[in-house]
This record gives sequence, C-alpha cells and structure tokens, in this order.
Amino acid sequence: MLGVDLHRNVTVIRLANGDLVIHSTGPFSAEDIATITHLGRPAWLLDTLGRHDTFAKEGRAAFPTATYLAPDGFSETVGFPVGALQPKPDAWGDELDVLEVSGAPTLGEHLVFHRASRTLIVADLIFHFPPPQPLWPEILLQLAIGREHAPGMSRPFKTAILDRPAFEASIAAALRWDFDRIVVGHGEVIETGGKAKLRAALQREGFSLPA
Repeated sequence: MLGVDLHRNVTVIRLANGDLVIHSTGPFSAEDIATITHLGRPAWLLDTLGRHDTFAKEGRAAFPTATYLAPDGFSETVGFPVGALQPKPDAWGDELDVLEVSGAPTLGEHLVFHRASRTLIVADLIFHFPPPQPLWPEILLQLAIGREHAPGMSRPFKTAILDRPAFEASIAAALRWDFDRIVVGHGEVIETGGKAKLRAALQREGFSLPA
C-alpha cells in the first residue's frame, strides 16, 4: 500500500489426523507448496474476510483438491465456487472453532480459534506493527490506524462497523475462548498476552467489552 509492505500472513494448521487447514491465500511458490504439503494433506483453504481475495485464484491453483471456504459473496468476487465458513466442517471436531464478527456486514470477518495452541487467527480485525518502524511506514500506519498500532484497529475497519452492540457481542464471545497468541493478517504475530492486548486495543477505540 503506497509503497509499504503490510505483509500477508498465511497460517497452516495441522489437525490431529494430518490434514491441513491453510488460513489466508498467497502467491505460493513451488517451494512454498512443497513445504506445506510436506506437513500433511492440504484439505481446506480459508479466507476469512470478504476483501482478502487478492491471491484467491493463486491459492486455489496451488492446492486444487482443497475445499475452499470463505465469507458470503466471496464466490461472486473471485469467480469460482466456495463453501461457507459456518457451520464449520465436522472433520474439525473440537480442534478449530469459527466465529463470524457481527455488526460489519461489508467485511465478513471471521475469527478462527485453534484450541491446542491457544491461538486466535484474525484477518483485518487488528494489525500489529510494533516499533520501531521506518519513517514512511510509520506515517502510513498512523494515518490508517493511529498512533497505537501494536496492536490497533484500522480506521476503515472501524468505519465499517454499523452495529456496535452486535460487534461488541461478537468480540465478547471470542474473548471467552482460551487464547493467548494471535496471528494477525497483517504485521507480526502477537506471541503472548494476546487476549489482553486485543481487549485493550478495542477499548481504546471506545468499544465496551467484558473484563
């Protein structure tokens, strides 16, 4: 964006049966594909935000046998059929949970929780770019997010929230999950203290959340 690399994190989750869930698509190289398939069988591709269609066709081409799941309306944007993120596949059992973030219908953000690693995986709910950042990226981050962006919510995301009580109820439900780590769609992984940092970031934006 404007010459700044905001990153695009791809998360690979290996289920107990060896199947892989690949969260977020990217321009996978032959080496990427080999590395991922060495971990297990790519069974599902997930895009959990309506606007994350940039590399959808590349992801589908890289793993053509994987079932593609995405938010409502995603199929019309990318031009190929996808399945729904909810209800989640029975094969995931209790290993993965999915929660749709209500209140921002144009985004379609879904949160994914991996129970065994206590990891929450988000798309654009929050970004995480800790200091120090080079001057131009820092200026862009402050314009797009604000002074607090480790982590922080982007102004476009906040603007898309039309029903604050519904949004707050969704986040309150996510905070009941037992997560500590957060993999963000853009920026660095929050390795620990993720729940408190997520709550604090959203409270700074004026949202009412349970303690």
